Amino acid sequence: MFKRKTKGEAIFDMFNNFGMLIVCFLTIYPIWYVLVNAFNDGQDAMRGGIYWWPREFSLQNFEAVFQSSGIMTAMGVTVAKTVVGVFVHVLFTAMVAYAFSRKGLIGGKLYIFLGTVTMFFTGGLIPTYLLIKDLNMLDSFLVYIIPAMFSFFDLIIFMTFFREIPDGLEEAAKIDGANDWSIFLRVVLPVSMPVIATIALFHGVYQWNDYFTGVIYINNTDLQPIQTYLYKVIAQSSSNQMMAQVPGGISKTVTSQSIKMATMVVTTLPIVFVYPFLQRYFVKGMMIGSIKG
Repeated sequence: MFKRKTKGEAIFDMFNNFGMLIVCFLTIYPIWYVLVNAFNDGQDAMRGGIYWWPREFSLQNFEAVFQSSGIMTAMGVTVAKTVVGVFVHVLFTAMVAYAFSRKGLIGGKLYIFLGTVTMFFTGGLIPTYLLIKDLNMLDSFLVYIIPAMFSFFDLIIFMTFFREIPDGLEEAAKIDGANDWSIFLRVVLPVSMPVIATIALFHGVYQWNDYFTGVIYINNTDLQPIQTYLYKVIAQSSSNQMMAQVPGGISKTVTSQSIKMATMVVTTLPIVFVYPFLQRYFVKGMMIGSIKG
């Protein structure tokens, strides 16, 4: 039998549900506002008053975006650095975490302490820039990959998961003649899909949204990612300059604001589409280490 709620509990649940609706609205509406304005005629949107639906539906904002060769190049760079960056980051971090998860690692506590310090203190922007310069990674695709190939925070998540893997799996593999590399690649990684998907999602979102690296370390426009491109679009203060960059008659109906909205939609949708496929792994991976015993 279900216990009947008291009047106070019912009122509390009502306000709780109402509060959740408000939070959902405040979260979703800004995205909806950008989407609505992206599909509205640019000149008409300048009049304001568009909140829920496009007043004059138009695809010319997106046509202007995709007709720009710069955005397609930037999109290609972003896809490449996200795919390569996620693969390298997950593999390298998992390798180090697997070594850290071994009980017989000499100096393991010292390494963990030193790694924890790096989570709170960094060298700063200027020393980092000088280091990247000395490594000849300015205006190089590698600047997106090598500095981001390891994260101690992600190592902790990997290490916690690896320590929960039954020792019997590794012992059985050793009896069959497997070495450490074979155990890691053929036993540990296949059973670690939840944590791999979680870290891949974390780092994939970081790589996709990272604009700062392109702003600081990249001058070659052919190597700038889509978020850096979007940053420069938003930084434009003159609508006339933006309209001059749009070819043909399209420039008559689009504005810098409408281009910004359409560009934000284009850059956001891919990562939004990927998330549902990784969500079940993401939820399971986030529970790693939350229950003991």
